[in-house]
Amino acid sequence: MTAKKSERLIVKFITNQATTDEIEQLTEWLKEDENQIVFKDFVKTNYAIDTALNSFDSTEVRKQLSERIQKENNVFYKKRFSSYYKYAAILIVALGGFYLYKNSGAEQVKQNVIIPRVDEIVLQLGNESQNLNSNDARNVTDKDGNIIGKQEGNRLVYAKAYSEGNLVYNTIRIPYGKKFEVQLSDGTLIHLNAGTSLRYPVQFVKNKNRQVYLLGEAYFEVEKDKAHPFNVNTQNGNIEVLGTKFNVDTYSENTSTDVVLVEGKVSLYREHKINEVYLTPGFKGSLAKGEIAIPTEQVNTDYYTAWVKGSLVFKNASFADIIKKLERQYNVTFINRNKTLGKEIFNARFDNEPIEVVLKYFSDSYKIDYQIDRDKITIK
Repeated sequence: MTAKKSERLIVKFITNQATTDEIEQLTEWLKEDENQIVFKDFVKTNYAIDTALNSFDSTEVRKQLSERIQKENNVFYKKRFSSYYKYAAILIVALGGFYLYKNSGAEQVKQNVIIPRVDEIVLQLGNESQNLNSNDARNVTDKDGNIIGKQEGNRLVYAKAYSEGNLVYNTIRIPYGKKFEVQLSDGTLIHLNAGTSLRYPVQFVKNKNRQVYLLGEAYFEVEKDKAHPFNVNTQNGNIEVLGTKFNVDTYSENTSTDVVLVEGKVSLYREHKINEVYLTPGFKGSLAKGEIAIPTEQVNTDYYTAWVKGSLVFKNASFADIIKKLERQYNVTFINRNKTLGKEIFNARFDNEPIEVVLKYFSDSYKIDYQIDRDKITIK
C-alpha cells in the first residue's frame, strides 16, 4: 500500500467514513509493526492526539468496532462480521486510545476534525413543506391526502400518469452537503446536486410540453416521448429534448448556464428559440448572462458528470472555484485570506473522499496552510 493510500484510509477511518472493506485494508496494513508506528505518528501529527494513545479500554474499543460494523452492513452484518472481527485485535492494539472520541481526549481530537453542518432536504407541496430524511421509505401525499408518489430512501418517485387538468407543482430544495434524486411522473430521472432547487409538476398535462425549472446543478435522464418534448428552464435560457442524458450547471453565482450532453440531442435557446443551438454527445454549450451567442465546445463529459457518483473533478480550476465546490459538497465554510492563491489554477480528482483527505492533499502537494474551527476552514 502506498503512503498516500494509507494516509487516506487513516483519515477516512478517523472521520467515521471508512467502509468495511477499507477498514479491513487498514487492519491488514497494520499487521506490520512499522506501519503501526507510522499510524501513531500520523495521528499525533495531524490530530493532536498524544497521551490518549498510551492508555485505552480494549473492551470499549471492541464494543465501538462492533457497533460500527453492524451499522454499516445492516442486512449483511452477520455474514461479514465474522470475517471482519478477525482483524479487531490488530486494530485495537494499533489504535490504542485513538478511538476515545467519547473519553478524555475527545475535545482535543475534535478541535482538529471538521464538523460539517447538517441541513435538511425540503419538499414544498403547495403551501406546505416537509423535511425529507434520506433513510426514509414512505408514501408522499398531497394536501387532500391522496398518494402522489413514494420516497425510496434517497429517491422520490412520482406515480406514472398524465394529468387531464391543471398543473400542480412541487419544489424540492437540496442543501449543501447532500444529494437527492427525483423520478418524475413520466419516468424521467433527475440527479440533484448539493445547493439545488427544482420546481416540477406532480403530473404533466397531456399534449403539452413537459417543463421543469432548475437552479443549481442536475443530471437528467429524460424519458423519451415524442409527443411531449421536455424543457428545462434556467436563469439564462432553456433546454429542449425528447429523450437524452445531459448535465446542467446553473448555480446562481455562475456567469453562465453550462449544458453538457452525454447521450441523445438537445437544443439551447433564449426566448422564442432565437439563435437556437443544437448539441451532440460530447459537447458543451454555454448560455452566458447578457450574451446572445451560445458557444459550444467538445469536452470530456466525465469531468462534468463525475459528481453523480460522488467524485469531485477539477480541471484547470481556480482555487476560488474549488473551495466553492467544496463548500457545496461538504456543507462547510471557507475563509480564504490568501487572495493570490484564489486565482491559482489546479487539476485534481477525489473519489468519495472525506474533506480531511482533500485538504491534506492540497496541504501536502501545494503547501497550502489552513486552520479548522468546526465547520469553518480558514486558508492562511
